[in-house]
Amino acid sequence: MGPLIPQGIIGMQWDLLFALFIGIAFGYVLESAGFSSSRKLAGVFYGYDFTVLRVFFTAGVTAMVGVYIMNYLGWIDISLVYVNPTFIWPAIVGGAIMGFGFIFGGYCPGTSVTAAVIGKIDAMVFLLGIFLGIVVYGEFYPLIQEFSVSGNLGRLFIFDSLGISAGWFAFLMIAVALIAFGVTALIEGKVNPDEGLADTKGTSYAIPVLLSLLVGVILIFTPFQRITGIGEMNKAQLEQAIVEGKHYVQPDEVAFKLLNDYHPMVLVDVRDVEDAAQFMLPGSVNIPLQALTNQRWKDILGDIQNKVVLYSNGTAKAQQAWIAAKRMGYTNVFVLEGGLNGFFKEMQTKEPQGLKMEIAFTNRFRERAAKAFKEGDFSTVKDKTVEVVDEPIVISAKGGC
Repeated sequence: MGPLIPQGIIGMQWDLLFALFIGIAFGYVLESAGFSSSRKLAGVFYGYDFTVLRVFFTAGVTAMVGVYIMNYLGWIDISLVYVNPTFIWPAIVGGAIMGFGFIFGGYCPGTSVTAAVIGKIDAMVFLLGIFLGIVVYGEFYPLIQEFSVSGNLGRLFIFDSLGISAGWFAFLMIAVALIAFGVTALIEGKVNPDEGLADTKGTSYAIPVLLSLLVGVILIFTPFQRITGIGEMNKAQLEQAIVEGKHYVQPDEVAFKLLNDYHPMVLVDVRDVEDAAQFMLPGSVNIPLQALTNQRWKDILGDIQNKVVLYSNGTAKAQQAWIAAKRMGYTNVFVLEGGLNGFFKEMQTKEPQGLKMEIAFTNRFRERAAKAFKEGDFSTVKDKTVEVVDEPIVISAKGGC
């Protein structure tokens, strides 16, 4: 279902329903393109009708550009998309068999179903042949099993085998498609001058061709690597933010939030579930580092009204989570300086820097915070826990630390 399920747009329970509607739409497109006619399908081999070639090229280029862009924007993860492994020798033999079947029967497997649905008898016979072929293949599979996996090249992309970038391959694919459209139009005009492209004669395709080539050029300079969000922070900005160190939140500020319900702050524990289950700061939500990119946390991490403070036992894991969050485009995220260890150490420190009056005030505040942790008295925050779906781990204040 493309990016719909992974991005949380629809739930898994809707998968088959959407697949049904997409299948119906696909059949409608095939029928509208004339793919229910064996004469039109066979026309590509005889030179009088290249509709099949044009539709296939259009579908291939559209899908390629869509997957390329969605992968770059982080809407899908191409590394998680199943790609059939390439078995070179059986692919050649299978391609030859399917090609002969296409020529003699006038259909491919998909178009035969479309034609059979509207009552084409030849398509029904073609489908019967497909089922018989499946049975024969299954019966003889033990004899050809070794051959069926010969020449295994694994999960192979054409641009990798050609030694070029994905962007250049996309551009060349678009260029080849445009050239094929032009050449086949000339062939149709020679072989079938009365009907070939009769409805498009005199139409200028200069603008569509230029726009298509422009898309190809843009893809050349677009990395195929997946980003984690449209608002991703670039490397230079990220390095500058780390050097400035303004993303750290002091333990005193977090303690103030825990003791006062009006302080705008959301605490996020990025440790593993097992560690978080032992102890979390009151009112925190547990989002393990490896789950940070999950769309279910988007509303929490993307909160622009409250500071989103990430913490772990120390600073390292929270820092990694902060970098990942900034790369995903989240702007209002911070790190608890020193982590939990630094937090409790700070609460026990009686010699803060500053003026004498400030020192006295800070000492009184830290004594109050330390007492609250020992007694588990955080009544001001017990009802401030962030609510999210699927019941993430949220632990209320407990006595002792």
